[in-house]
Amino acid sequence: MYEYIPKGVCARKIAFDIDEDTQTVKKVIFTQGCSGNTQGVAALVEGLKVDEVISRLDGIKCGFKNTSCPDQLATALKQYKEARA
Repeated sequence: MYEYIPKGVCARKIAFDIDEDTQTVKKVIFTQGCSGNTQGVAALVEGLKVDEVISRLDGIKCGFKNTSCPDQLATALKQYKEARA
């Protein structure tokens, strides 16, 4: 399980598991944040390729914030990819 501390959002931590062979998201857990929304995002990205999740979520904003929990998940996945390169 990989962990990321998001910035600029209500969630305090994002933990996720990646299937290394297929590069698919296996599980995502948001700590705090808007429970229904974060649970929904986590359920929707499960089974998707890492690159697909990044392309779908990158740049999403929450209200007047420059980021959102989905955007922070995309950032976390980008960092995961960079660390694996």
